Amino acid sequence: MRCIQILLAGSLLTSGVSGRQPNVVFILTDDQGYGDMSCHGNPILRTPELDRLHAESIRFTDMHVNPFCTPTRAALMTGRYATRTGAYRTSAGRDRMHPDEKTMANFFGDSGYATGIFGKWHLGDNYPHRPQDRGFQEALWHRCGGIGQSGDHWGNDYFDDTYERNGRLEKFEGYCTDIWFREALDFMRARASEKKPFFVYLATNAPHSPFRVPASYEDPYRKSAVWRKGKSAGFYGMIANIDENVGKLRRKLEEWGVSDDTILIFMTDNGTSGGVEMETDGLVAEGKGFNAGMRGRKASVYDGGHRVPFFVYWPAGGWRGGRDVDTLVAAYDVLPTLVELCELGGPTSGFDGRSLVPLLEAKSDWPDRELVLQYQGGNGFTYLPEKWTDSVVMTERWRLLEGRRLFDIRKDPSQSHDVAAQHPGTVRQLRGRYEEWWREVSPRMRPVRTHVGHPDQTRAVFTPQDWYTSVGNPQTKIREPATISAPLMVQVDRAGLYRVTLSQYPLEARRAMAPGKAEIKIGERLEQKRIEKGGAGTSFELHLMRGEMEIEALFKMDSGEEGSAYYVYMELLEG
Repeated sequence: MRCIQILLAGSLLTSGVSGRQPNVVFILTDDQGYGDMSCHGNPILRTPELDRLHAESIRFTDMHVNPFCTPTRAALMTGRYATRTGAYRTSAGRDRMHPDEKTMANFFGDSGYATGIFGKWHLGDNYPHRPQDRGFQEALWHRCGGIGQSGDHWGNDYFDDTYERNGRLEKFEGYCTDIWFREALDFMRARASEKKPFFVYLATNAPHSPFRVPASYEDPYRKSAVWRKGKSAGFYGMIANIDENVGKLRRKLEEWGVSDDTILIFMTDNGTSGGVEMETDGLVAEGKGFNAGMRGRKASVYDGGHRVPFFVYWPAGGWRGGRDVDTLVAAYDVLPTLVELCELGGPTSGFDGRSLVPLLEAKSDWPDRELVLQYQGGNGFTYLPEKWTDSVVMTERWRLLEGRRLFDIRKDPSQSHDVAAQHPGTVRQLRGRYEEWWREVSPRMRPVRTHVGHPDQTRAVFTPQDWYTSVGNPQTKIREPATISAPLMVQVDRAGLYRVTLSQYPLEARRAMAPGKAEIKIGERLEQKRIEKGGAGTSFELHLMRGEMEIEALFKMDSGEEGSAYYVYMELLEG
């Protein structure tokens, strides 16, 4: 392995001590903000293991992701702008990447690594978008955007759940975060014993709501984290549990003798959700949380919505002992960095990000960049993606919000004073960068389809997550009949006879639904069937041709409600 020379703390260090590619463990937590750890000044929350990692790591203090979940994950996985990948929302059928996108797992797997994901994926639940379709050789994950959401296995509630492992459902005992770490450690131990380099993507669903955690973690915060009607105690408890698991993981790596030659990365996917309660101006209400002095939280284009912790620890590479890097960087820089560090093969010309190795090496030749983030559709998907709305263009000094409000982030980290009128030239320059970005990425905001009839998935399952709505989030209370309708974007890979089953509940729930009528519309074609009282749904057998199509699967209830079927199962019978 090529040696990377690093000048750090006056000593010349080299990587590749063991003569092989380093392991990589990438921990990504969900909805934990920059201020949600004690090493960043939180006066209530205690995170001793994350504090230790912080003290020993290279710390990027100006790392930016997207303001919410799926787009951040798409940028991390591809090294590209999320909008360019097609995964720019968390639902509405826009939460999966174009099939031509090459992922982080593809790069590692193609270079001889064992690859595994443990936890949250949120980039598609059906072929060809599942983690096992996108390069992960071992995939233990929950479906949809969170445990207990409509696409997840019925009855999951963070404890003793059923998750998917490599295409099969498996029942587990214990708390979700503990399971992800435990299973990831089993995978790493086996690979370490084989002396095979591994890449582990350990993406917890915690501390995303609902804030459920064993009481022993929540109890210490019940009297101090009292905002959000007391739910923030659970939020902090979930982080305390993550913190404990990070410590266990590090001790195991040390016990197995692979800690020095393992690149350990910790970051989060967006700003805090449960760590603060905001005033209407986006600043923290007095006595209601800690946000490291920033304005905004998750779903905001103020820094509080997308500035996150990013720690890199690699003893064999010389990256230990603690050092801050204050340079502006972004999620799509992570993959180019790992490609260089681990000497991964594959095309790199399509990256929007750049390798952070010069910053890790403490070199000074790093140009200022103009980086763009946009919350396409806004909070709640209230509008179709459009220019400027909910956007930010960033440089080391400036933040241009929605093309008109300008903040000097160095002088005004809480983004309280709009100085656009005093700096018209800067506004023009940053607006020009946004216009260029929009021209590049907007053509990729086209439907990304779920494939059916492919041998790698015998039965596709569509949920409200897949409804290709024009605006609005999908209905979540599936015990109530749907009142909105939207098509499913489908690619039929093999012509033939398909069974299409419509139900209000997932089939594993074995629940009856109210009487009414089921309809399937495909272009000008209309199929109808009666649903009798007490039935669980109904099935159609349809001959489908190969190609792209929009399928509307509808319920028209006798009680008057009309809307899309919450669950649609498509299975090839003959073809």
